[in-house]
Amino acid sequence: MLLLPAIDLMGGEVVRLKRGLATEKTVYSNDPVAFAKKWEDAGADWLHIVDLDAAFGGVPRNLEYVQKICEAVNIPCELGGGMRNADNVSAAFAAGVSRVILGTRASESIDYVREMCQEFGGERIAVGIDAKNGLVAVKGWTETTTQKATDLALSAQAVGVGTIIYTDIATDGMLVGPNYAELQAMLDTLKCNLIASGGVSAVEDLHKLAEMKGLYGAIIGKALYDGKITPPLPRL
Repeated sequence: MLLLPAIDLMGGEVVRLKRGLATEKTVYSNDPVAFAKKWEDAGADWLHIVDLDAAFGGVPRNLEYVQKICEAVNIPCELGGGMRNADNVSAAFAAGVSRVILGTRASESIDYVREMCQEFGGERIAVGIDAKNGLVAVKGWTETTTQKATDLALSAQAVGVGTIIYTDIATDGMLVGPNYAELQAMLDTLKCNLIASGGVSAVEDLHKLAEMKGLYGAIIGKALYDGKITPPLPRL
């Protein structure tokens, strides 16, 4: 199972949010590149970067920092936040990322997801599904839809998406452990890669996730930043 430390960017700073709320923000650093190198040295397989300004506003605000990160590390990076049109996706790839994560727009238009897979290749496109009680949440988690997360995942897989990133927003940033039941439901449903996100609080959570047959990777956020998980990262 791959490990993907998260780097959430807002105004060029490394931050973490509780349950996706901009009002529940903790600033950790104004040097994203230093954190990127730190997590690479700790044994990260990928870096999971999110442009939170773009997630909330729809317009990429941190691409210069994303490019600096990509240039500074030797591991691949993925980027989410504001990937709501082909120009933004193309700009992300131009900045050096290896995979782009479609979020809000994916839940609104599966045709858009299909177009991005056709234009850039399905292996370079992920769909990030943020869910609460099994239902999709959008627009920086400010709105919950009536769409089932598993239905969106299956639709994305059907149009060529190579990776699904599933975040349980009730657990994200709360250090309460992942939602294993929802993850298992996703694993039982999908054939493409599945990455778990949200709730990881300790190394034990990572070992438990690694025992889930077929799980491709896990994103680690607050637990790393708050020292609940310390380098080096475990090999799973």
